[in-house]
Amino acid sequence: MMGENNQINMFDDDSLLDWTEIDKGGFDSVYKARHGKMGHDVAIKILHDLMTVVYGMYKGIPPNEKVKQKGMVMEFMTRGSIMDLCKNLRGPPPFSLACRLIQEVASGMRFLHLLGILHRDLKMQNVMLSEDLHAKLADFGLCTMSATCCPSNEGETDISGTVKYMPPEAYDINYKPVRSFDVYSFAIFLWAILSGEEPFPTAHPTRLRKCVAKGQRPTLEELAKTDKAGMTDLLDLMQKCWNGDPTQRPTFEEIIPMVENVYSKHKSKINYEVYEVLKQLVRKKSFE
Repeated sequence: MMGENNQINMFDDDSLLDWTEIDKGGFDSVYKARHGKMGHDVAIKILHDLMTVVYGMYKGIPPNEKVKQKGMVMEFMTRGSIMDLCKNLRGPPPFSLACRLIQEVASGMRFLHLLGILHRDLKMQNVMLSEDLHAKLADFGLCTMSATCCPSNEGETDISGTVKYMPPEAYDINYKPVRSFDVYSFAIFLWAILSGEEPFPTAHPTRLRKCVAKGQRPTLEELAKTDKAGMTDLLDLMQKCWNGDPTQRPTFEEIIPMVENVYSKHKSKINYEVYEVLKQLVRKKSFE
């Protein structure tokens, strides 16, 4: 969303029509709106003052607000997130699709790290899906507050969020995030997409932090029973990425060949499995 001379585009109230609030979190609100000139829907994320802006900018007065605010304008992803997909499928995506999504997320993370950008909130909810089920990262480059380290954002009201994806070293109040933070989050993301669910579903954030600091991780028992070529490699990668010693975790540069190798074993099935998933999503929507 860069304009001429590499300037970030600015969108005002006149260019965005038919606003609908679709989500509201502790640090932002998300609206769906129609961009008049582009002729399609976009998503507008109204940011907390400390959020880092990455996409094109909106500056105006959203519905039900009284003062001008700034936010991001991005492509509206009609398929939602990987979390939405797992909920709709009532389980993980087919293995070939999961492998493609894993490879795409790893590639996106490598790109961010090459730019010197840390995501710091990588999770299934922040990986969006295109119309044909390709992965797109969202919410990268967020401020320190997004790591939910602050006591006021500990998350008792929403234990499905970022805390589960945080490395043990991040619980130190003096910790400064580095690339290995994202690598740990990627390991939890791997477990989640292959399981089709969030880890530690009932754990209280305070207890979760203590257990993770002691070395506890999501169980691999059920995944290890899966008879899929490359699953053992992914489980091995998972354990390397959530190593308690951040210096022992691989980089995304090292992760890419591993996940590409696994995906190559199942790539021949991808078109069929994507087609079947899309059929299932259409069928589910028709009954809603």
